[in-house]
Amino acid sequence: MKILKIDHLGIAVSSIDEKKNFWTDALGLTLEGTETVEEQKVTTAFLPVGESEIELLESTSKEGPVAKYIEKKGEGIQHVAFRVENIEEALAELKEKGIALIDQTPRKGAGGAKIAFLHPKATSGVLVELCER
Repeated sequence: MKILKIDHLGIAVSSIDEKKNFWTDALGLTLEGTETVEEQKVTTAFLPVGESEIELLESTSKEGPVAKYIEKKGEGIQHVAFRVENIEEALAELKEKGIALIDQTPRKGAGGAKIAFLHPKATSGVLVELCER
């Protein structure tokens, strides 16, 4: 598996509109727009930082994974995403090593990326996303 870089940090927020000002006004980052990913019950907003990004995540449903995360742990960093060269090969390698996966195969993520999540039980409690763009 070849990890190319940290692609983004996912931050769970109750409202992108209410929380974006810290990132844009205080830190001077540029919001590049929002996108709703219906399959994941989430609206995302990306703010580039060099070669990586901050991804604000707002749930579109009380039953969505981001809403459940906020309910349990509050707002804050929800996941770290690594960009990989080939996501299918990366998942196969991790599965072969006995790493617990949430996604056995990639799914569609924001911006047309192919994504897959590793189970936090295998990563010391950190939700890790792999993405290929």
